[in-house]
Amino acid sequence: MVEKPKKIILDDFENEILEAYENGKLMPSNSKTDFQTIAKNTMKKNRKINIRISENDLSALQRRAAREGIPYQTLIGNILHKYVNGYMKETV
Repeated sequence: MVEKPKKIILDDFENEILEAYENGKLMPSNSKTDFQTIAKNTMKKNRKINIRISENDLSALQRRAAREGIPYQTLIGNILHKYVNGYMKETV
């Protein structure tokens, strides 16, 4: 059974962009290096911290990081980044 593609509903701004693309009116940005610089500066790791956590929590973080194939420090940094930016919520 072949599934029909879902119809995407676009707002006025999105329709304007689509129309410009289809008419060949969109031009690529010449400032690629600016975007690369912004992205690098956003994710720059420029501070070191020391924290004390339980041995069990550290072991669990290391196991989780090993399953993900990343260093555990990177996992901890990702968790903190997601939490402070509102992507991860505290549950009670």
